[in-house]
Amino acid sequence: MLASIIPILTPSSNLNPSHFVPSITTTRVSFPQSSSSFKPHSKLPLFPRFSRSSNSNNAPDPAVGPASPEIDEVESESSSEFGDSYVALFVRMLGLDNDSLDREQAIITLWQYSLGGKKCIDNIMQFPGCVNLVVNLLRSESSSSCKAAAGLLRMISSIDLYRNSVADSGAIEEINRLLVQSSLGPEVKVQSLNMLWNLSVDEKLRVKLAKSDILLLAIKFLDDEDINVKQAAGGVLANLALSRVNHDIMVEAGIIPKLAKSLISDSEGSRVIITKEARNALLELVKDDYYRILVIEEGLVPVPLIGAAAYKSYTPRLYEPPAFPDDEAKVNAVIGQTRQQFLVRIGGIEMGETTSHSEYSDDQTRLTLLHWIDGVARLVLILELDDKSAILRAAKSIASACINEHMRIAFKEAGAVKQLLRLLSCNDDAVQLAATQALERLSASNIVCRVIEAMGGLGPLVSILKCSDIGGAIVEKSLNILAQILDPNKEMQVKFYDGPVNRSVKEFGGAKNDGRLSSTDSEQVVSKTNPRIDILDSIFTARLVEILKSSSPSLQEKAASVLEFVALTDPTLTSIIYVDIENGLSSTFQQNFLKISADTECDAEDQFSAAYAIKLEEAGLAISAASRLLTRLLDSQQFRNKINLSSFIDMLRKILKSNIPLRSKDWVAACLVKLSSLSGHDTSSNPINVEVTLYETIPRLVEQIKTSSSLEAQENAVVELNRIVSEGVVDSTGAIISLGAVNPLVKLIEEGSEIGVEASLTILYNLSMDSENHAALVAAGAVPSLRRIVLSEKPQWQRALHLLRSLQI
Repeated sequence: MLASIIPILTPSSNLNPSHFVPSITTTRVSFPQSSSSFKPHSKLPLFPRFSRSSNSNNAPDPAVGPASPEIDEVESESSSEFGDSYVALFVRMLGLDNDSLDREQAIITLWQYSLGGKKCIDNIMQFPGCVNLVVNLLRSESSSSCKAAAGLLRMISSIDLYRNSVADSGAIEEINRLLVQSSLGPEVKVQSLNMLWNLSVDEKLRVKLAKSDILLLAIKFLDDEDINVKQAAGGVLANLALSRVNHDIMVEAGIIPKLAKSLISDSEGSRVIITKEARNALLELVKDDYYRILVIEEGLVPVPLIGAAAYKSYTPRLYEPPAFPDDEAKVNAVIGQTRQQFLVRIGGIEMGETTSHSEYSDDQTRLTLLHWIDGVARLVLILELDDKSAILRAAKSIASACINEHMRIAFKEAGAVKQLLRLLSCNDDAVQLAATQALERLSASNIVCRVIEAMGGLGPLVSILKCSDIGGAIVEKSLNILAQILDPNKEMQVKFYDGPVNRSVKEFGGAKNDGRLSSTDSEQVVSKTNPRIDILDSIFTARLVEILKSSSPSLQEKAASVLEFVALTDPTLTSIIYVDIENGLSSTFQQNFLKISADTECDAEDQFSAAYAIKLEEAGLAISAASRLLTRLLDSQQFRNKINLSSFIDMLRKILKSNIPLRSKDWVAACLVKLSSLSGHDTSSNPINVEVTLYETIPRLVEQIKTSSSLEAQENAVVELNRIVSEGVVDSTGAIISLGAVNPLVKLIEEGSEIGVEASLTILYNLSMDSENHAALVAAGAVPSLRRIVLSEKPQWQRALHLLRSLQI
């Protein structure tokens, strides 16, 4: 945000004052006449009121910088030359050795004299030590002296040349001390905060102010009863927000809810200035992705300012018969659309929304903040315009605003899905990418996914995947949207939990009026002949297989998921079997990252790094999705005859022993067991079953024992683990020790029920059969727990005694 420090005009100036109104409109502070503000001391001459000469050379140039408060002048009754001769006298009267009443009269008179402009301030500042004397008066017990001292410092700090002098004099610390006083009058607060507002123009001083208590005080004063105090506090915060180094401190201090409340609660009359200051500060904060989310959570949406001329291309929608909305989301959508369309018709759109942030910014970065009802409606309305640049910015804003289900449903009700699907066919790559990005964020909602499919969104998305000329980012986001819509887990939920109904309606929630889809949407769904016919296209499935072969693990996961949905839709698997699906699956299972990790010793040093964990997570998700797809395809005899089962068994056995996340091994283990069964292995002596037990079953049970908050779930896992150990599975005890299960087992023998205690003691006894495990049992605190069981003569005391003896205790 950049604005100008405004020169002070004399009454005799012929210039129009409106020419000097700053970008951030601020309230004008009117000062009382000398005759009413104080009674002159009998020993001192009355200092006449002055204004600076109308000579424009005396005024500071409007320097580009953050906004500082605007000052009204006191009208002149005599020439400035006459008043200049008294400056030395009144500065001298500020001395600490003078009477307090004399000092009060002197500071008030100098303050009024300073309102004459830069020349008057220069006259005051020519006396060394003057600022320090003024700062000292901030400690005065007189409210009038404090107000005048703060007011004079405010005037001095409005001049660039003297701003550092004020800061170096200790004024910030004294103002800080002054503002914490609960009995401080509103006029003193106003002058003090306005002085801080001036100081916050300087970037170095902004950092200093943010690290002091001034920040918390300014936030506190946003709730003050005096409108001028609120304005000044908002101005300080708006300037502090200009320095990104202050953002963390400001957000931690709770500035976002306070400013959002000021912006939302009232934007009429005298509150306009406050809302603009709040908007200025928040617009700086929304430049950070995380803080933008916090602002949106408070009910505000960043909306691009595209210029009123761009809205001339808007064509009002055809007349629709009035209907009463059937839920709150639809009511809000109607309210927002009505308001925004009205503003377009009267030419009032964007009026009063431009801020100082946008005045000196690139046109492509100008933003405003609107209440979410109006913001959502405005963004959807922009999508209907002819200006591609505006459409691009609106689509990006929609993507960034979809932070939760509430916002996604709001955009759905406002008609965003229809407009974004239309933009998928745009011949502008940037617009097409922005549209897919917005749809990707919207598709995180199951309800929106149904609407996208209901409106025929599968066709254009499949077409994008089939086209080899489209950029990779568009393909990636289109695939992500398809994976959200065609999620096999959602399909199974529809089939088994929602009951058997007409498929074309039930799949999209159209059979129920539960807010998921309107009656109009349901009719559109029913009218579709078969909206999923596009995904059975052989070119489309071939493209998905190509993605399996050569793309990143993230895209491989999505491609495998969509292919599984294709297999569910077409049980004959015709479109999958006749493409190179075997090589696609092999490429997914043979992740280069896993090969490097297994063969390179130095990678062990990076196993706890964030980058390593992310790669491992992505690889695990891709492998899990491919395993699920392979398990599904193995139901087809034709597919089984086509592939090499032993090759897949070898790959999955290696993966099972790898360090991918345990939750990703579920489907690997299931697929491996099925492959083993189909290959004709003897299940009684099959080493594959042992590997599944060691690398999937036991780790999963141990994790359940260690992390589950349910005692019953922990005990069920212990009972199952005890069964495995009792069956004599090779290396099972070693796996239990290496996975760190001893401590939770010891804890269970103290806190569990009889079943849990019995199973835990049995496992610990089996572990104690190997003397190498004794140290781990003792370190886990098994000995004191076992002794308590023996001494209390619980039902399991004999088994506990045997375990103690095996430990040779």
